[in-house]
Amino acid sequence: MIEITVDLVRRLIESQFPEWKHLDLRPVEKSGHDNRTYRLGSEMTVRLPCHERYASAVEKEWTWLPVFKPLLSLPIPVPVAKGEPTDEYPLPWSINRWIDGATVTYENIRDLNEFAEDLASFLKELEAIDASRGIPAGVQNFHRGGSLAVYDQDTRSIIETLSGQYDQKSLTEIWELSLATRYLSAPVWLHGDVAVGNLLVREGRLCGVIDFGTMGVGDPSSDLVMAWNFFDDASRETFLNLMNFDEDTVHRARGWALWKALITYAWNEKGTEASNWGKHVTDTIIRDYKRQ
Repeated sequence: MIEITVDLVRRLIESQFPEWKHLDLRPVEKSGHDNRTYRLGSEMTVRLPCHERYASAVEKEWTWLPVFKPLLSLPIPVPVAKGEPTDEYPLPWSINRWIDGATVTYENIRDLNEFAEDLASFLKELEAIDASRGIPAGVQNFHRGGSLAVYDQDTRSIIETLSGQYDQKSLTEIWELSLATRYLSAPVWLHGDVAVGNLLVREGRLCGVIDFGTMGVGDPSSDLVMAWNFFDDASRETFLNLMNFDEDTVHRARGWALWKALITYAWNEKGTEASNWGKHVTDTIIRDYKRQ
């Protein structure tokens, strides 16, 4: 990981974009894991990958977000300038337009079903964009939109370590069901990281979607994980019904959610917010599966 500080970002702006050096610069409250984000003045953000594995996202967003913007009804990041690597910070970075809104929580949305409708509407718009020249899923976006089988070994290993805490048979059934089919339709655009940290709310409604660094084209099932990561039983049904995919796609989506939940639970210290989140989502997935 690269250590990124306000002083470093200030020096980058002063050397490459001196016209903005007078603007206030401060970290945003929730910066994410893959990038560090800073507020620049009142209308822009500075976004810097914290590791080289995330650096390809800068060029992707620079190329594709201007294409997406007029085709989507909700605000998304708009690139303003692209920063160049330096000896001090050896990766590309970007400056985007600020999108006003708060990270989604259960407290700041007025209705879960309404939020499920808003999110489904956005994702259907994204999937409708011509994907024929898009970037295939793969290493560049951690296989979002590709085959979930690349995470088979990790997932089975964690299931094995959870003996005594969970019904291994149920977890294995859910996992194997997610691997049993392949996406056979035309590839579509997917966001790649539909999670609470990337969804913005204003006045109780979804008002923006950010962080398209793991976008690509392929199987859209990985974009459905909010069904288990956030929604309750009723809003999950609303969301999945509106997304209108076949049962196999839902099984693959549940597998993506399970993989994320298990690694978050197992790879973080027990009792931490991350580990507790992973356990809660794993419990939700098992309960939902047994209801089917």
